[in-house]
Amino acid sequence: MTPAATAPIIAFEGVCKAFGDKPVLRGMDLAVRPGEILFIVGTSGVGKSVTIKLLIGLLAVDAGSISLAGRRLEGLDERAFYPVRQEVGMVFQNATLFDSLTLRENVALPLRKHKGLRHRAALDAAGPWLERVGLLGLAERLPAELSDGVRKRAAIARTLSLTPRVVLFDEPTTGLDPVSARRIDRLIVELRATGVTSIVVSHDLVSTFSIAERIAFLYQGRVHALGTPEELRASADPVVQQFVNGRSQGEMETPGF
Repeated sequence: MTPAATAPIIAFEGVCKAFGDKPVLRGMDLAVRPGEILFIVGTSGVGKSVTIKLLIGLLAVDAGSISLAGRRLEGLDERAFYPVRQEVGMVFQNATLFDSLTLRENVALPLRKHKGLRHRAALDAAGPWLERVGLLGLAERLPAELSDGVRKRAAIARTLSLTPRVVLFDEPTTGLDPVSARRIDRLIVELRATGVTSIVVSHDLVSTFSIAERIAFLYQGRVHALGTPEELRASADPVVQQFVNGRSQGEMETPGF
């Protein structure tokens, strides 16, 4: 069965979200296929990060529905989101590692908390995940001693340790040098081979047009265009072409969205 014929693993239908008197999402519809790499792009402030935060309950929808494998998520309370967050992992933009813990201890933490492993067992289990992202040799180092790219890879290892079905990446290459950024890209591509669905929020056009299978372009609170990199590049829509050519990055600046 082709990806297009399968039921979506995630569906946003008519999703609205505002902050005070500022509407951000205005009836957004988006279906994500299982196992795909989907990039969500658009100028700052259009709701890219808001979209993925709604999916894991860090923000609540004002209207519309969100479903994961057919299960409705809107309206769930905090406790009900616990199992959702084991199925849907998130790699935050700033890595969010604990500075007082080694990389191994950081990766072991969710194994202790969510899988009930004892301290020693969790530390042992963290090793293969660090090895998967090429960091086993740095396992006993503290985050402050290491580069942004290394910390981001360690955060990915920590997220993967819970074997989520979906991984959300919020600006995974922001602030990284080109070599580190492309290494993160390769990790995301490698996840696809294991059946993981990746949703990537990004301003990085190199990443977007190198590894995305489909791109959702947000504009004025909705998915304005959706397609493969080739389809977006070939689009005659002037709004899409402005973004593709990098001429509209300064529009709609709203920090935090």
